[in-house]
Order: sequence, then structure tokens, then C-alpha cells
Amino acid sequence: MSGFPTIETTSGEVSLPRRQLLAGAGAALVAGAFSGITAVGAAEHAYDHGHHHPTMDGARARVVDHAMHCIKTGQICIQHCIDLFKTGDTSVADCADSVLEMLASCTAMAQLATYNSRHLKDLMRVCIGVCEDCEKECRKHEDKHAECKACADSCADCIKVCQEYLA
Repeated sequence: MSGFPTIETTSGEVSLPRRQLLAGAGAALVAGAFSGITAVGAAEHAYDHGHHHPTMDGARARVVDHAMHCIKTGQICIQHCIDLFKTGDTSVADCADSVLEMLASCTAMAQLATYNSRHLKDLMRVCIGVCEDCEKECRKHEDKHAECKACADSCADCIKVCQEYLA
């Protein structure tokens, strides 16, 4: 036995309690997201061995760098929002929602850029819209919260780099 508690259902099947199943699924999603980020980091340091390990071109590397910077500033912004929520301040709730969407889209875009995916440009167009929304929400709080300003600035930079890549 694996050491995890099990529950026998009326049909005689053995299953994990729902809470553990959901926790495991969440952990798998987080691990998947971080494995992509790890792949991005590895790609940034890749070197050329002919056709076996091609390096990333400069334009895609810029996309990855800016997407990763958005992810970094977004994570800091989200933690700041959570800290505010704990004090009862929900004024940044819409900001937090937009940052979460930005984190998802920038993570996917960084991964597709790293993989040189044929779908990169399509996702990039979506990511630009998501980053525009995030920047707009974070700008509402930039005078009061440095974390929001940093996230908004990072989104603006990422939008510019993506637009240049698409041009």
C-alpha cells in the first residue's frame, strides 16, 4: 500500500479522499507549470550542437525573457494582493484576477517560444490582450502599491516585445 488513506466505495472500488485527489491534481498542475519554466531556463542556456540542440534565436529569447519577467513581477504582485486580502482589503481583487490570467498566458507563451512552436504567434496575440488587461488593472493601484506598478511596467514591456516580434 502507498501509505495514503483510502476509502472503499459502495461498488467496492478503492479511491483517495476527494481532498487528497484535488491536492494531488493541484500539485501536478503546479509541477507541470514549473517544468515548463525549467525548460525555459534550460533553453536560455542552451548551446548549439548542430541539429541536435539548436539555440534559441534572439527575438524568441527576448520574448521568453520578457514573459519570465512578467511572471516574476506577477508572482510578487499576487503575493502582495494576498497579503492585502488577509487584512480585509479587497480593493485589488480585480487586479489579482487579471494578474492570474497574465501568469497563465505568459507561462504558456514562454513555453511555446522555447519550443519554437508554430502556434507561438497565435498565442502571442492572445497574451498581448491579457497583458493589456493586466497592465490596465495594475495601473489603477500603481500610486499606492509598488508591486502593482512593477507588474504593469513589466506587462507594458512584454506587450512591446511581442508586437515587435509579430511585426
